[in-house]
Parts: sequence; structure tokens; C-alpha cells
Amino acid sequence: MAIDPICKMNVNEDTAQYMSEYKGKTYYFCAPGCKKKFDENPAQYAEKESEGAS
Repeated sequence: MAIDPICKMNVNEDTAQYMSEYKGKTYYFCAPGCKKKFDENPAQYAEKESEGAS
């Protein structure tokens, strides 16, 4: 399972309908609104995700 970087919901990578790639990594989203928000400023959300992982 992946975690939607916008709303933090669990998303199944195998069945996810909404995805974006940023800096070689695929991000999965639960809904089109989350994908749109990420696509408007991917660096903001990608950085938050990596900070939480460290």
C-alpha cells in the first residue's frame, strides 16, 4: 500500500486510478482532487513525505 501524500489515506498501487510521477518516483492518490493538488506543487508534498520517512 502507498500513502496519498495529500490526505495520508492508504492507496493500493495495483488498483489506484490516480498517479503522478515526480523526480522518478510514482505517487498514488485516492481521488482526482488529491492528484490535482499534488500536481500544482509536487515539491511541497514530496518533501513533506520524505521528511516524515527520516
